[in-house]
Amino acid sequence: MKTFPIGGIHPSDFKEYSKGAAIEQFPIPAVVNIPLAQHIGAPAVACVAKGDRVVVGQVIATAGGFVSSPIHSSVSGTVTAVGPMADAQGNMKPTVTIAVEGDEWDESVDRSQTIVKSSNLSPKDIVAKISQMGIVGMGGATFPTHVKLSIPDGKKAECLIINAVECEPYLTADYRVMMEQGERLLLGARILAKAIGVEKIYVGIENNKPDAIAYLEKLACAYLEVEIVPLKMRYPQGGEKQLIAAVTGRQVPSGGLPIDVGAVVQNVGTALAVYEAVMKNKPLVERVVTVTGPKLASPKNLLVRIGTPMSALIDYCGGMEGVGKVIAGGPMMGRAVSNIDAPVTKGTSGVLLMPTEESLREKEGECIRCAKCVDACPMGLEPYILNILTQKHDYDELERHWIADCIECGCCTFSCPSYLPLLDWVRIGKAEVMKRIRERNAKK
Repeated sequence: MKTFPIGGIHPSDFKEYSKGAAIEQFPIPAVVNIPLAQHIGAPAVACVAKGDRVVVGQVIATAGGFVSSPIHSSVSGTVTAVGPMADAQGNMKPTVTIAVEGDEWDESVDRSQTIVKSSNLSPKDIVAKISQMGIVGMGGATFPTHVKLSIPDGKKAECLIINAVECEPYLTADYRVMMEQGERLLLGARILAKAIGVEKIYVGIENNKPDAIAYLEKLACAYLEVEIVPLKMRYPQGGEKQLIAAVTGRQVPSGGLPIDVGAVVQNVGTALAVYEAVMKNKPLVERVVTVTGPKLASPKNLLVRIGTPMSALIDYCGGMEGVGKVIAGGPMMGRAVSNIDAPVTKGTSGVLLMPTEESLREKEGECIRCAKCVDACPMGLEPYILNILTQKHDYDELERHWIADCIECGCCTFSCPSYLPLLDWVRIGKAEVMKRIRERNAKK
């Protein structure tokens, strides 16, 4: 089977905990806290104030620029506060708090289950609609979707790739979307393809999901432009550059973007959200979240309103007994949660509860120059060198060693026999280098 050419690892997938759990609608909480920075780029700007009454789907914050996205209310009720609130890592972020009063939706949203298969919207109008509905990448990166669909001058899209890999261990939200919303997913892919003017759609799925492959292949018989591409199980195949290489054989150049090789990549959840936005006029106000862990009483895949506290999901699935760490996302690229009352956002793909015995950090040793991190890196970098250079604050040399190409997949840390926190240091160094690059470009 196809896969990407260099690096990568083979962690156990641990998907058995929640794979068989059909998507459940999570009860609407009494209060939601909706952050205004749920996407890469400029935070949205609040357009409501304390005391305002809102309904589901109503705009509560407008985009703060082109690389930004509007925020919509996920509930109906009264705004009780607009101001800073701690996110999952304890950082204060602008937030709108709403006390829930029923479940009244904006009357323009079509909430019927009827599948709509065609739209008369032009490509330009589709992109505008996606922007208006606040759609962002739901695989975790949260890049505003309309920006990805705005092809730069001099570039040409040749194919759309739907990322159905879900290579992060434990997570099964995308798998359940494929199994339960497969036709809507493919219709969303067709809308995305029309928006960028391509006639070829690839859906890349790893072979640990044979039933999803078989089901989508059956559905794809009705859509001649769609090709389901089974892929060898290998982490981090869900990375854009790795997926493009696996599916098409094309290599995105260092510092380049997928469009440089004619590809546009969108996540499964994003494709479904696009279908609902364009065909049903539904903003991005809820998403599927996997809540899982080895000791969790009842792992589930839940359809959750944006702004719902993570703690409510944890309680619903069995609570925190025996849990040593909570992670937002998966164990490889996710982030440890210091505030479990933080809200679910557009980018929350999972809430992972790790047992206490698996959360204890192994004693850190010395680098033995074994180069296992180099072999594992899917970007061809040298993580042990990036680690040293970051600790020495040698940012010029870090840039020369291509730290900006790091996709923060965690393969280096996973493979290190000395238990060095390589990814942590590389993230710190990359953040500083990217800041310097932005400042340099702003002066040009």
